[in-house]
Amino acid sequence: VQLVESGGGLVQPGGSLRLSCAASGFTFSSYVMSWYRRAPEKERELVARISNIARNTYYADSVKGRFTISRDNAKNTVTLQMNNLKPEDTAVYYCNAGGTTNYWGQGTQVTVSS
Repeated sequence: VQLVESGGGLVQPGGSLRLSCAASGFTFSSYVMSWYRRAPEKERELVARISNIARNTYYADSVKGRFTISRDNAKNTVTLQMNNLKPEDTAVYYCNAGGTTNYWGQGTQVTVSS
């Protein structure tokens, strides 16, 4: 099983980034997919979640209207489009697959700074 995140980096406030997570080794379409983040000295936070057939989504209040989660079950990928980024969005972002078992990616760093 693998979840491989990509797309992190350094961006100025107000900028955008698109995170991607490529999944393999399990039945992707059967799993709820989520993005979490962990900022320095803070607890891990659920950022966004999408149901297995993309019918339902959830967003943390802190990212509503700025972030969009989507998935492509044909390509086994989930993405997080992040717009109007703020310094408080700085964190390591993790892809998660939730189902009968939880799987985690290794994380990708997002830094929002001028």
